[in-house]
Order: sequence, then C-alpha cells, then structure tokens
Amino acid sequence: MQKDITEVVKELSEPIVNQQKMFLVDVELKHKKVPEVWILVDTEEGGVNVDKCSAVSREVANLLEEQNVFGDAYRLNVSSPGLSRPLSDRRQYSKNIGRTAKVKYKVENNYYTVEGVIEAVNNELITILDEKDEKVDVPFSQIVETKIIPKI
Repeated sequence: MQKDITEVVKELSEPIVNQQKMFLVDVELKHKKVPEVWILVDTEEGGVNVDKCSAVSREVANLLEEQNVFGDAYRLNVSSPGLSRPLSDRRQYSKNIGRTAKVKYKVENNYYTVEGVIEAVNNELITILDEKDEKVDVPFSQIVETKIIPKI
C-alpha cells in the first residue's frame, strides 16, 4: 500500500521540526497545477520565527527532492498556524493560558460552547473562566474545536 503524500511529508518533516525545538501541528497539501505544501509548526513556549521556518523549509525541501516525492515543481511553505486556525495539538493550549478562547465541546450527544479566558491546562482538561466568572472544566476528550479570539 502506497503512503499518502501528506503522511510522507509529515514523516520527513517531523524530526527536522523537532530539531528546531518546535512541533508539527499539521501538513496540508493544496492541489493546483503546482502542488502547494503547507507545514504548520508551533512551539510550547515563545513563538515561531522566520529563521526557524527557513531552516525547516531548506532541510525538508532537500529530503523531498532526494526522495522525488513530487517529481516536478511544488511550493513549500513553513509557517505557524496563526490565530484564525483552531488549536489542534494539546501542546498549544498551555502557551495560550490567559487568552480568550471559544471552545466547542460535546457531552454525550449534546454540543456546547463556552467562551472565556483559558485559566488552566493539565493533561486531562482545560479550565475556562467564562463571562460570568464561572470556571468551566472541559476534558480534552470532549473538545470539538478551540479557537483563540484575538484582542481588538
């Protein structure tokens, strides 16, 4: 069975991303005439900078070309996910403590939404301080989507 190109890019890029003290959030492949590969990275502390993204891009490009993953031309982009993108890795939550978030979660067959400040994070759940100053604990296993709400 042949591996999906996205999986191949993930496998090749993850060790390189880790060497830069970052972690791989996602790999997206946008099909056009020329494939466009997006490698989304983040850090547990601090931020993602251009130098680290450039280093990852160079090394991943070398591996993609060595292994002839795309054959012809392709575009490679390495970037942080940005605030508009939902959090997708538990490691992203800790660095967002103190920020306002909108969390959609599911309990049994019911969906709920809570908006407020991420107050605490542990291995099992996040604690949100909502608009009424009430604490709401949401287990990671129930989270459907979390988006950070930028300050205006």
